[in-house]
Amino acid sequence: MTGGFFAILDDIGVLLDDTAAMSKVAVQKTAGVLGDDLAVNAEKAAGFHASRELPVLWAITKGSFRNKIILLPMAFLLSAFAPSWIIPILLIGGVYLSFEGAEKIYDYFSPSQYHPKPLAETIENEDDLLVGEDNKIKSAILTDFILSIEIIVIALGTVTHQSIMMQVIIVSLVAILATIGVYGIVAFIVRMDDMGFGLIQISERFIGWRKFVYQKTGEILVSALPKVVKALAVIGTIAMLLVGGGIFVHNIEPLHHALESLPILIAELSSGLVIGFVALGVEKLLSPVFHKGS
Repeated sequence: MTGGFFAILDDIGVLLDDTAAMSKVAVQKTAGVLGDDLAVNAEKAAGFHASRELPVLWAITKGSFRNKIILLPMAFLLSAFAPSWIIPILLIGGVYLSFEGAEKIYDYFSPSQYHPKPLAETIENEDDLLVGEDNKIKSAILTDFILSIEIIVIALGTVTHQSIMMQVIIVSLVAILATIGVYGIVAFIVRMDDMGFGLIQISERFIGWRKFVYQKTGEILVSALPKVVKALAVIGTIAMLLVGGGIFVHNIEPLHHALESLPILIAELSSGLVIGFVALGVEKLLSPVFHKGS
């Protein structure tokens, strides 16, 4: 009886060790997409009124968890019964991400939308502000949905040789850690200025080197936030193009061979730009048709 109990404990220990090892591999494989996910979502979460940043970010985080709840069972079912559907779904997501990246570039150079201001500065009416926030939240959750597909599929690809139970445990763990990690860092970024002001206030309690350290650290955080937000706008756009283009480069064999002489980043970025602007052009052509119909 005792031997059986310890055998079960030993099996659990082995399972936990295997899970930790495979989870580490899966996280390493998805690291690139997680970095892009961070850049994209930090850029999406910026531009709101200071009092609304955390509520908006929490709404996006809850949407991200809902995305994972929807996607994880679908991924396991597709892997088991319809693996041929995974790549077409990824390609559709790649078109969307490339389109979003191209649209941001177009909006930046478009005379009517040159240097768009943050949402909180462009809308004064509170009802309109809430509607604008809701639209941005939906856009962020949709982008998270596409990036989550990529993260889950890559993580699943590292454990296809494992049992279905191990697949469920490892991929689910990676998905949860990705959401907590990404949005935790995003929360830190969007509240950098508040932390900076807090440190400056705390510095008044001290004298000497402690006062200097707290004050300077606070000033650095406050002054760094606008630069970080501007940088994230650029990095987030590039990240969407890289992920979107990368989906096509890595999943369409003729395209992969045609661009294999180029550095991988150039191949992915150029693919994302071409696909994105083609999709944007189609959207611009069809937009008047749909507006007439409405």
